[in-house]
Amino acid sequence: MQYLKLASLFFISTIFISNSFAKEVDENILSQDRLDIIDFNKKQNEENSSKLRKDWINPITLSYKKSYTETYDTTRSMISINQPIFKSGGIYSAIKYANVNYKYNDLDIESQRKELIKQVTTLLFNLHIIDLNIKKNEYLLKNANIDIQRKKEQVLNGFLDTSYLDNAILDANTVKNSLADLYFQKKELENSFNNLASKKYTKFELPQLSLTDKEKFLENSLELAKARVDVKQKDYLTTMSMSQYLPTFSVSMDYSHYHDTDENPSIVDETTTNYGVSVSMPIDVRALNDVQSQRIEYLKAKLNLNNIVLEEQNFYKTKLSKIDMIERKKEIAKEDYKLYDSLLKIIVEEKNAQLKTQSDVDTLANSQKIKSLEVQILELQKQIELLDIYSKII
Repeated sequence: MQYLKLASLFFISTIFISNSFAKEVDENILSQDRLDIIDFNKKQNEENSSKLRKDWINPITLSYKKSYTETYDTTRSMISINQPIFKSGGIYSAIKYANVNYKYNDLDIESQRKELIKQVTTLLFNLHIIDLNIKKNEYLLKNANIDIQRKKEQVLNGFLDTSYLDNAILDANTVKNSLADLYFQKKELENSFNNLASKKYTKFELPQLSLTDKEKFLENSLELAKARVDVKQKDYLTTMSMSQYLPTFSVSMDYSHYHDTDENPSIVDETTTNYGVSVSMPIDVRALNDVQSQRIEYLKAKLNLNNIVLEEQNFYKTKLSKIDMIERKKEIAKEDYKLYDSLLKIIVEEKNAQLKTQSDVDTLANSQKIKSLEVQILELQKQIELLDIYSKII
């Protein structure tokens, strides 16, 4: 009965562990340096966007000139302004483009941030899966050693030939090699995790994610949001491209002041200010090609949006199928666990009646624990699939 109690406690602890995870992904799992890089990328995007919004404003030109001639030496400073104030919609489109470009880059930074969080959290899940697989192989090794002892006794008593014992030893060695591989894989995963994370993996709780419905996934898809913004970008770029070849209305101002005229009689006014307005329009034989090329980029962006909608829908369907497959495997493992549970009760009773040996009870108890570990492993694999969905939404 003691084995039955231990088996029940083992399975209950499995359920407790799987239901006591933190509910959300820890977005501060990344190291401080990586979080700082993300913050710097956001600040850089703000600065670049602010600069882009001002690109239509021409710089004010300041100059200072010292002239030396055979007759007079003069010193003069000048301020020149030549500013377009109307570009047939080009200025408006340039400001709008700067805004959507900021949004696009912001979404791209968020996508990179989510991808990093997904990478490190996937490593966290895989480290716990490795730990469970190590426990599983330890139970497999216990069963293999029991099988070796059983076959050794049967060979010595003449019930089996040595080939059966050889096979049992080979099976045990296979499990030992698997354990050696798992220990190496764990160290490899730990090193990869430490490259990204702020603390050791044992300091983090595993998240427990729930499935996002299809409508919400598509509504909040990062890739779709980027594609929609990209369509707007290309639309404004088309207008900007067209405006380059349409009339531009500009104002200008030139201010000049002589600090030293050296009594040059040709200089009547030491200070002069000139104002002007102008309308200009380039005649370029390549204009239509340039505008059409940018128009094609816009049409390509719209088609790309349709493709990404299809890709995201199929991505979601694939993840649903993968999760469904994992759930089916979980149900099989749970059924196996229940089967071992019923068999263990019978074997314990037969052992108490001296019809079975302690090794028979130990083998079955270990097999039951293996099935319990498989249920936990499959649950973590399911969480990794849900994490993939999480990483693709805003």
